[in-house]
Amino acid sequence: MLDLIWLIPALPLLGFFINVVFGRLLGEPKSGALAALMVAGSFVVTVGAFFDLISMPTEERHHVVTAFSWVPVGSLHVDLAFLADPLSITMALFVTGIGTLIHLYAIGYMHGDPKFSKFFIYLNLFVFSMLMLVMGENLLVTFLGWEGVGTCSYFLISFWHTRESAATAGKKAFVTNRVGDWGVMMGMFLAFGATGTLSYAGINHAAESGALSAVTATAIGLMLFIGACGKSAQLPLYIWLPDAMEGPTPVSALIHAATMVTAGVFLMTRVNPVLSISYDWAPTLIAIVGVATALFAATIAVAQTDIKKVLAYSTVSQLGFMFLAVGSGAYVAAIFHMVTHAFFKALLFLGSGSVIHGMHHEQDMRRMGALRKLMPVTAFTFIIGWLAIAGVPPFAGFWSKDEILLFAFAKSPILYVVGLITALLTAYYMTRQVIMVFFGEARWNDHSEEHGAHGDFKPHESPKIMLLPLVVLAGLSVVGGAMQLPFTKDLHFLEKWLEPVVEFGEADIHHSWAYENKYILLGIAIVVAVAGILLSAAVYAKKKIAAVEPALLADGWKYDKAITSFMGGPGRRAFDGVAWADRTIVDGAVNGVGRLVQGAGGFLRKGQTGAVRNYAAAVGLGVVALLVWFFLRGVVL
Repeated sequence: MLDLIWLIPALPLLGFFINVVFGRLLGEPKSGALAALMVAGSFVVTVGAFFDLISMPTEERHHVVTAFSWVPVGSLHVDLAFLADPLSITMALFVTGIGTLIHLYAIGYMHGDPKFSKFFIYLNLFVFSMLMLVMGENLLVTFLGWEGVGTCSYFLISFWHTRESAATAGKKAFVTNRVGDWGVMMGMFLAFGATGTLSYAGINHAAESGALSAVTATAIGLMLFIGACGKSAQLPLYIWLPDAMEGPTPVSALIHAATMVTAGVFLMTRVNPVLSISYDWAPTLIAIVGVATALFAATIAVAQTDIKKVLAYSTVSQLGFMFLAVGSGAYVAAIFHMVTHAFFKALLFLGSGSVIHGMHHEQDMRRMGALRKLMPVTAFTFIIGWLAIAGVPPFAGFWSKDEILLFAFAKSPILYVVGLITALLTAYYMTRQVIMVFFGEARWNDHSEEHGAHGDFKPHESPKIMLLPLVVLAGLSVVGGAMQLPFTKDLHFLEKWLEPVVEFGEADIHHSWAYENKYILLGIAIVVAVAGILLSAAVYAKKKIAAVEPALLADGWKYDKAITSFMGGPGRRAFDGVAWADRTIVDGAVNGVGRLVQGAGGFLRKGQTGAVRNYAAAVGLGVVALLVWFFLRGVVL
């Protein structure tokens, strides 16, 4: 099966082409079923590749399939090649597995949309691009997928382009990601200049063998980190992700939970040897940016009223935890949290979509309440996702978040404390969301006339095709933590699986105070999660404490508005100034040289009369001039 790994990205690409040609003819739901079938096929191939790899000795779990020589230019030889190793197969498993569930869900969610088949064209193209990103054997193939998911996110976020907010959100995501893409390109240039290759194997081997200097490794790592900040929505480039909620909910689940936003964490993990030999302050900077983003986004989430905006800022916050892990040298914990987050956040996004569907496209949580009785399956599965993200044992999110906090404490107690505060806020705002949506008083009757129901408005449960993915993801959110339990080494399944990839870069904390007292930290994490839940319940369920939702937090600390004001004011004038300098000075110099040459040529052209006697006279004058010169030279000498 390993020789067929090219099928993993090829099948969604085939689905894309079939729907481009025959999508309208197939119509609803066949075009959606075809798209889902292709992604399911990729999942089957990935599972086969996983079993092939796991049957091999640990040191041999590395298989490359080359399609063709892509860029044979001088010393630069880049193949369109696919890499099957524990990291790429782990990524491909949850991209295709959760992608299949989201495709099935979308068949029900997009029912009746006039552009039904076009939506699945974009969805298949997105999955193809993401699989190219994670399975690329070298940075250039990864960058192909990197640009592909950026383009597809623009198409999907602005899918309902007749809504100005959606069109604007799509452009915002596209432009913001371009900033990060610059960082990836610079990292590629530096890596090739230093090692002569873009292959991950070559770059990482240069780092491990000492052929790569610390200063170069730091530059490469930080340039790639800039790209990761753009794609994975970290400060200061997170601003595109909350607005991306304008896309259909399956897009939110696919892009903002399971796939695209994890690309930055994947890239950092892939080049972990480079980060390991860089200067110590570089990983520390990554950890600081991660934990600052986590806390910043969590504070904003506590005051949001849009059901999807809460989850959007939650995603930014959880991605911050993953970068805290990367900066702390906890690459296994980063991938662990990435996988569990894919389970429970996809569940929460799809659950929110089910609520929106049942509420006739209402997204304001202040107009919900008491939905658990009318939407029992959605409520039950959403509550499981809430317990997982809040860090309640034994749900999946507890184990992965605790492992990150363990490594963070070993690196710096300050990082640990900030991470713990963020965990408290996570439990708080997610409990707030569950209470506002599924418990308390039913507030939707007060707004029934806005839906044209004239008092007959009543929320309803979603169709079975939308509920099935919720049930599967709920199950994964319960048992997902079993892949990496902290009790004994025998239960570290994910660590053993990823060992060939992260062995060089993984931090060793076995002799630290944090590791020797990990059960104390485990207990503290439980207490913090329970405290966040109880505090939120006291505020929103029992009304014993007044809710604190400052407008400043609801407005995202006005960070987005500040950037908008800058771009529309000083930034716009600066860009106009740069354009003037380019037009006047740069182009002026080039055009001036051209006009100078043209003028000189015009002057010389006047002497080219075409009359032979004129040329003969010029030759004669030249001969006389030469004789005079030789005569005078002889006299002087």
